[in-house]
Amino acid sequence: MRAVVQRATRASVTVDGVVVGGFDRPGLVVLVGVTPGDGAAQAEYVARKVADLRILRDEQSVTDVGAPVLVVSQFTLYGDTRKGRRPTWNAAAPGPVAEPLVDAVVRELSARGIEVSTGVFGADMAVELVNDGPVTILLETTAGA
Repeated sequence: MRAVVQRATRASVTVDGVVVGGFDRPGLVVLVGVTPGDGAAQAEYVARKVADLRILRDEQSVTDVGAPVLVVSQFTLYGDTRKGRRPTWNAAAPGPVAEPLVDAVVRELSARGIEVSTGVFGADMAVELVNDGPVTILLETTAGA
C-alpha cells in the first residue's frame, strides 16, 4: 500500500460539482493506492502512521490536536512509467480488492476518534488543497507491515 500524506490548511474533494468531503482547518490529505498483495495489516499500518505522524505544526500529530483527515483513493500511485511514455497500472489492485482496503484505512482512522472524510471510490474527483509548508510524505508498506 502507498499513501501520499500532505499537510494542508484546507482541502476538498468534489464529484459531479458536489463537494463530498474535506476540511477548512489544518489537517492531512491522504491519497491511498492499493496493490494486490495488500491486506488488513497494511491498512492498519497506514492508518496508524497517518494518525501518529508528527508532521503538523509544532511537531504534533493528528491524534495530538484532533485534526481532520481527508482520504482519497488513488490507483495511479501504482503507475509504472519505466518504459515508454504511457504509464501502466499493472501493480494497482482492481477495484473489488482496493475499495475494501481503502475503506479499512478510513475505519481504522475513525476508530481512533479522528474526523475523516473521503472521496468517492472510482469516481472522477477534483481534489483541491492548500499544502502547508509544503509538507508531503510518502508512506509505503510491505507484505506483513
